[in-house]
Amino acid sequence: MAPKMIFVANSRKEGNSTSKGPDNRFTGDVWLDSIFNDKQNTIANVTFSGLKEAYWFCWLTTNFVGARHTHEGGQLIKVLSGSGWVCDRGDKPKRLRVGDTVWCPPGTEHWHGADDESMMSHFVHAHGAVDWLEPVSDEDYKAKK
Repeated sequence: MAPKMIFVANSRKEGNSTSKGPDNRFTGDVWLDSIFNDKQNTIANVTFSGLKEAYWFCWLTTNFVGARHTHEGGQLIKVLSGSGWVCDRGDKPKRLRVGDTVWCPPGTEHWHGADDESMMSHFVHAHGAVDWLEPVSDEDYKAKK
């Protein structure tokens, strides 16, 4: 028998599903609004606050990004509001704007987050396990300039 679809009413879990992103994965104020999770999928709206300084590695910076990471089955990103950046390891960061959609293939080492002068909210669908790697260096973040 074929699997049945899963319908999540109002695209939200029961109750208040919004929580602060963990400090070991994000810099600055990051908020996660979980929509759906199972063993193979994580679907959420993620908002990077931007527009204020954050403490990171004993110096002040304006990075509002998640740590570099990979997804076992890839990750789909769609920017809902604000602007930001996405970057594969070794590449120059690419600007993200409202409506942009990014597919990160399985195993791609990447990071994404808000611009230093804007917040960014994006819808993400991650497939499989996430492997959190090292934080994005100030040098890597500033390579966008």
